Amino acid sequence: MSRAIENVWNYPRPPALQQYPHRLRVIWRDAQGQSTTIADTTSAYRVLETSHPPTYYLPPSDVRTEFLRPSAARRTMCEWKGLATYHDLVSPITNSPVVKARIWSYPETTPGFKDIAGYLAFYASSQTDEGNVGAWKCFVDEDEVIPQEGDFYGSWVTPEIQGGERGFKGGPGTWGW
Repeated sequence: MSRAIENVWNYPRPPALQQYPHRLRVIWRDAQGQSTTIADTTSAYRVLETSHPPTYYLPPSDVRTEFLRPSAARRTMCEWKGLATYHDLVSPITNSPVVKARIWSYPETTPGFKDIAGYLAFYASSQTDEGNVGAWKCFVDEDEVIPQEGDFYGSWVTPEIQGGERGFKGGPGTWGW
């Protein structure tokens, strides 16, 4: 199933929640080269907001939640969705955290986003800081995702997602738009 070209400046504000039938995957590759699929779904939602690439929310039933632990390291508040809690990814081998606070969810949401309550979102990059333990890669269909610049937002950039002349919000110098 092909995906149409989308310009993020045509996305709405306030943001819109949309079911997304394409295949999304998150695959962990450890330092020894062993791959483990952490998430694989065709039942996700995405949030579309002006100037941002989409952020994807995956149903917990399609995520290997046995590799997740609640993280006390971070909480954030979204004016549109509510209070986010974060999760660490633990090693399938050692059961210790290898990626901290790079997965989030909204246990309770605002009314407009109730469909994603409890769903899980992954940053496009795992950015491990624990040495050479491995990393995850995210995919939409067969396209490997590029992280949104700036590392504040967890949006995924794929070839059909465009920012035009203005680019995407999130990088240096874009906070005041």
